[in-house]
Amino acid sequence: HVQLVESGGGSVEVGGSLRLSCAASGSTASRVCVAWFRETPAKGREGVAHISEDGDTTYAESVKGRFTISKDNNKKVLYLQMNSLKPEDTATYYCAAGWPYSRRLLEADEYKYWGQGTQVTVS
Repeated sequence: HVQLVESGGGSVEVGGSLRLSCAASGSTASRVCVAWFRETPAKGREGVAHISEDGDTTYAESVKGRFTISKDNNKKVLYLQMNSLKPEDTATYYCAAGWPYSRRLLEADEYKYWGQGTQVTVS
């Protein structure tokens, strides 16, 4: 089992930066791939970034070059550094954990464990 808790959301100006954190715990917290998703009423839930156990990263085209996913394995914390924020980045952001297929790393239904979400508003 994996428990995930996001933090770090808030309101930020266009072009600003924000760092989200996701604290993981549980019996399998060290043996999963983790990812960030975001959800809006218009677009639903979409994948943002993924990081594998060995540190390989995958990004959605919409955030590539602006967002960076990283993790601290000792602390079991996942991060999403968001720079050059745009209004379209406004969403509820979720961290997720699971064992996704390699070609479905940013698909929400590939993940079993989810955090409660943290709101990010860019204006």
